Formats: sequence, C-alpha cells, structure tokens
Amino acid sequence: MITDRLISGQFNARLAPTYRTLLIGGAREPLYVPGRGRAPAMIRYTQDYPRSALHELAHWALAGSRRRRLVDYGYWYVPPPRSVEDQIAFFDAELRVQALESLFCHACDLDFQVSVDNLEADPGDFAARVADTAESLLRNGVKGRAEQILRALGEVQVTHG
Repeated sequence: MITDRLISGQFNARLAPTYRTLLIGGAREPLYVPGRGRAPAMIRYTQDYPRSALHELAHWALAGSRRRRLVDYGYWYVPPPRSVEDQIAFFDAELRVQALESLFCHACDLDFQVSVDNLEADPGDFAARVADTAESLLRNGVKGRAEQILRALGEVQVTHG
C-alpha cells in the first residue's frame, strides 16, 4: 500500500527542485503557503493521510501562477452546515480537483470516494460529475504539473509496489 511518505518523498525528490514547492504532512488542517524570498512554497496535508496528500496535490496542479502566489490559493472556505448555494459553490470549486484526485488515487491503487465535506449533502450527482470530469481529463490528456505528478506516482508503484 502506498503511504503519504512515499507520495511526499517522490514529489519532493522529483518536482520540488523545479517548482520550489515542498509537500509536507502532519498538519492539523491542509494549507498551501506560497514561497517567499528563498523559502519554498509548502503544500501541507492533513496528518499522514495519503488521500489528503493527493487532494492537496490536485489543488496545486490545477492552480494557476496567480493563485499559487496566494495563501491557500486564495480560496474561501465555508464550513458545514452550508446553505444550498454555498454547497453548490463548494461542488463547483471541487469538481476538477476531485476528478484529478481520483486519477491520482488510481495511479496509487487507492480507493477514491468523493468528498462533499458536509454530512447533510447528497454526493450522488456530484459523484457522477466528478467521474465524468475524470474521464474527460483522461480522454483529452492530462497535462502540465498534473501529468508530472501522475508520472511520479506511477514510479512509486513500480519502485515500491
């Protein structure tokens, strides 16, 4: 089974030097901190959870250069319980992220389930949209940082399988 340490170790060895970004576990809450001066950017993921590491990598892979200069990519967070409008906004913000996370999970042979981040929300339609978006990403080709992460994760499986 792949662990968060294998994921972060492979990311930090393969991509951190190029992107000046470190993937670091053990956080109470996930958080992206942009680099300042000589300090690299940090992608902090929750505890030692491989799925948290992959989710945060998906956010990073999709964030453009402007968002990568902002703490937590400049995203808002409304904790549950959420209004219907806030839950829809959450689903819209998370659609591509969770679709990419599902591809990362597949590369690591980890189970993927959508996160609605709200016990009162129904994942049904959102889960179908995430699956459709993941299929679209595969059909159209995963590019850029996301492709590099997928390659690095594939090497973890081959090397540490």
